[in-house]
Amino acid sequence: MLNGAEQSGGAKTVAIVGAGIVGVSTAIWAQRAGHRVILIDRDGPAAGTSFGNAGLLASSAVVPVTTPDLWTKAPGMVLRPDSPLFLRWSYLPKIAPWLLRFMSHATDTKTRAAAKALFPIIGDSLADHQALAAGTGAEPWIVPTDYMYYYGSRAAYEAGRYSWDIKTGLGFHPTEYEGAALAGYDPIFAGKDGLGAVVPDHGRISDPGAYVKALADHVVAAGGVLRIGAVEAVLREGGKVTGLRLGGETLACDAMVLTAGAWSGPLAKDLGLALPLETERGYHIELWNPSKMPKGPVMVSAGSFVMTPMEGRLRLAGIVELGGLKAGPSEAPFKLLRRHLAQVLPDLTWDEETEWMGHRPTLSDSVPVIGAVPGVEGAYMGLGHQHIGLTGGAKTGRLLAQMLSGQTPNLDMAPYRPDRFH
Repeated sequence: MLNGAEQSGGAKTVAIVGAGIVGVSTAIWAQRAGHRVILIDRDGPAAGTSFGNAGLLASSAVVPVTTPDLWTKAPGMVLRPDSPLFLRWSYLPKIAPWLLRFMSHATDTKTRAAAKALFPIIGDSLADHQALAAGTGAEPWIVPTDYMYYYGSRAAYEAGRYSWDIKTGLGFHPTEYEGAALAGYDPIFAGKDGLGAVVPDHGRISDPGAYVKALADHVVAAGGVLRIGAVEAVLREGGKVTGLRLGGETLACDAMVLTAGAWSGPLAKDLGLALPLETERGYHIELWNPSKMPKGPVMVSAGSFVMTPMEGRLRLAGIVELGGLKAGPSEAPFKLLRRHLAQVLPDLTWDEETEWMGHRPTLSDSVPVIGAVPGVEGAYMGLGHQHIGLTGGAKTGRLLAQMLSGQTPNLDMAPYRPDRFH
């Protein structure tokens, strides 16, 4: 059987801009299809969100933030000190047009359309990552697990029925645990009055940064080239990609893939697309050598944050701040994570803690762009995965590699078209 490169007339030199999970996945699948790969990143593999995410393969996270009730919830979320959403008020004039566009998707029809589009990208994430990592040396970091949504009460669980109806309609059926049953499932919740809705067939990455770096190391070991630096421009002749400008140097290539996450805007514009792309500034705290660990990843609904067991530490992630790419970390999100943790596990102790802030790339409709750039032969994009970049990165890379090889994915790619906003 011919590989993808042979089917499309020969191997290509493919430059991939961005070495997070999407870019590294694209590189591996492109190499498997017979292409030569140049992997480029401004800071190096897994230097951004692919390092600091929740480490969760959240296949059931198909419901976007823009549910219909967001219109009534949003003002309180921004103003309440215990809300998981923060807004830098000095950034409001700049983000206001994007926010209005984002809020326009808070309808039932658009919410269900987004969930339907996200499902093929993330719905089988564990298997997608296992296929990606096979033979790379990164396999040990993938841990099959259940995923628990923890609620302080049954009433709080029932208040989320809208989202659960969408999830169950796509095949995610939770098992409910309360009281003694909850403690029996996971002793860390002994004495808690809440409810755990547990969904099977998920996964976690025990060290996201190490995992993505191991995948990038495999790209290099398989003959790929890794370059560190910021790409300044995409070079074209006759409407076809011929190379990239990197630090004053020209890198020749037959095709390029933009997978630079929240930093993709300028190059996307260079390719003729003004994407409605913003960053959700995400925060995490890691607690090293904690006195106890949850059985698996737990979404604490009251604080909208995830507790994920990792190697030697517990990671708390999920706070969102709207404030752009330039400002440094704020202290309030870290303090809120600590307060929410104290409410859920007041007796937890640990030796030390570390803090991190990074940038999630979010498009106004909460659906990533995956595909060829119209009017520029050899240019592709894979970005805008918001909260599910790690989850959907493996599948996205495989789809991009198929398109690079001239193959038609067995999936309707229309919802992910890069030009759908124009």
